[in-house]
Amino acid sequence: MTTPALDIAVVGATGTVGESLVQILEEVAFPVSTLHLLASMESAGSSVMFAGKKLKVREVDSFDFSQAQLVFFAASPAVSRSFAPKAIAAGCAVIDLSGALDGATALVPEANGERIAELARPALITSPSAGAVALAVALAPLKGLLDIERVQVNACLAVSEQGREAVSELARQTAELLNARPLEPRFFDRQVAFNLLPQVGTPDEQGHTAVERRLVGELRQVLDLPQLKISVTCIQVPVFFGDSFSVAVQSRNPVDLVAVNAALEAADGIELVEAGDYPTPVGDAVGQDVVYVGRVRHGVDEDQQLNLWLTTDNVRKGAALNAVQAAQLLIKHMA
Repeated sequence: MTTPALDIAVVGATGTVGESLVQILEEVAFPVSTLHLLASMESAGSSVMFAGKKLKVREVDSFDFSQAQLVFFAASPAVSRSFAPKAIAAGCAVIDLSGALDGATALVPEANGERIAELARPALITSPSAGAVALAVALAPLKGLLDIERVQVNACLAVSEQGREAVSELARQTAELLNARPLEPRFFDRQVAFNLLPQVGTPDEQGHTAVERRLVGELRQVLDLPQLKISVTCIQVPVFFGDSFSVAVQSRNPVDLVAVNAALEAADGIELVEAGDYPTPVGDAVGQDVVYVGRVRHGVDEDQQLNLWLTTDNVRKGAALNAVQAAQLLIKHMA
């Protein structure tokens, strides 16, 4: 049965994630009737290519959401909070990538795609943060093998997690340092080029940042393990695109590495790298549609611990593709 084409809006169409989302809609031949590209007043008026045509980007402030049936919000939390209620009131299904909307179902198709059947209309879906997506894709196949007690994550986040301005800042800082010019940080509060910043965002009273708390909450929801103990430290690394994660999974029972490798090898959305090798964001993940998993091993002296290394394209796989895959599930459910 042919899926009927939909009128779709993309809010934040000129951002790094929005541009990737539009590109993927075309790549997967998503059934689009009319595509409305929306952005702030500053970005309105520019053009984006889609299906061989230049589409003009319009201001989201003046858009009539009754013209769309499905809306992707690939903008800031403030934009989602301002305009998503209008889209829902107009009867649109909403897929939000900001994590700002209360009551939305966090969906990672490879991990909890069955939850699509529970959604009422109009559907309200959160496409989780790129980190939560990568971790959920890697950990979901292991739920039946391990009695997971705790997960500890060191998340090495690319600057593109914070948008185009952060990418430009890393490029500018790198050029200034390589040319022996004085460095004046602008977007970041200090030098990020050739450096590591062990804090992404402003910490709360307990010392945790919003991006860390969001990752914990979304991962628990997607894995359906609300009491799972998760420790996360997010580190800003001088990488343009591609997040990487050092993960330690503590199990209550001994970890069978043969069974773990078999489960990862068979899982959708994962590329398991053979023992002795390891994946990197630049050499492997960027531009790809999977989560790369490598360095699968026990703890140094503990067979109840599983250590993993993950890397993935945060903009493409972690954000844009996950949102499009959620939309593909949704239209099948709506049919």
